[in-house]
Amino acid sequence: MLLRRVLLAAALMLLLCSCGGSAPSSAGETDASRAGSETLLPKPPEEFTPYAAPPLLGAAFHVEAAAGENGALLDLSALADGYVAVSVEADARIKLQVKYGEETYNYDVASDGTPSCFPLQSGDGTYLFRVMKNVSESKYIEIYAKEADVKLKDGYQPFLRPSDYVNYSEDSACVQKARELAKQAPDALGLVGQVYAFVTGGVRYDTEKAQSVQSGYLPKPDETLATGQGICFDYAALAAAMLRSQGIPCKMIFGYVSPGNVYHAWNMFYTAKTGWVTVKFEVRGESWNRLDLTFAANGQDDVFIGDGSNYTDLFVY
Repeated sequence: MLLRRVLLAAALMLLLCSCGGSAPSSAGETDASRAGSETLLPKPPEEFTPYAAPPLLGAAFHVEAAAGENGALLDLSALADGYVAVSVEADARIKLQVKYGEETYNYDVASDGTPSCFPLQSGDGTYLFRVMKNVSESKYIEIYAKEADVKLKDGYQPFLRPSDYVNYSEDSACVQKARELAKQAPDALGLVGQVYAFVTGGVRYDTEKAQSVQSGYLPKPDETLATGQGICFDYAALAAAMLRSQGIPCKMIFGYVSPGNVYHAWNMFYTAKTGWVTVKFEVRGESWNRLDLTFAANGQDDVFIGDGSNYTDLFVY
């Protein structure tokens, strides 16, 4: 309990320090590299037993299980694991449309056969998967479709695995860093605190990138880790990759934050324990808890962070 209090106090202190901004890094040194070489939170005592993460859960396209036509191959063999995979060879832009009741997600898919994996974030039920080909400007036609009933192994599966939006693997640098941080954490909640401190202390907001980023942009967590810079999408993807790789369910959410109706990306994580408080967000047991690393790292005041009631969720990945 004492260690947890120290960890929480240190994480909150780091947040308060980051709200004041930080000086630019010296030449050749990024915030992420400095964060990785410094002790962000107190070292545990010698008798400390570190958090033991379960085996990393992956996501892959299984060509032997895929079916389709018109150059589109849809792999539905891992629906119980919380994701769908697709590979398409075509001479035009491709999208995968995933429909669940009134919910619709449209994903960009490579047209050179490169596989993609996407989460089944809506849970159990009937999904319609449609591979769509661009024929003119914003018009798409269906080239293959398949309906399937989904029964997840558990509701956390979509948020424990990599995807095109949260891209990592066993060998990713961000996964290795998460494993290092896990050695300093007593449990899942302690690891959330470690990741929170590391990302808010090591990644700065890239204003230039935010002004020039194009539609369809997908983050690379390892790149964010290496450069120590990113936009909200990068912050959220890095945090999700690190936590998921260590067996902690983590959602990446897009939506609006008031006042100002700011379009934004943030995270929600899940642990069964209670006690961690960040700004005005109190962690509650047996529930999802909001984690906004972009605002915490870059000094946005309580008018944005608030108690969470000013957040409007639109898309979950």
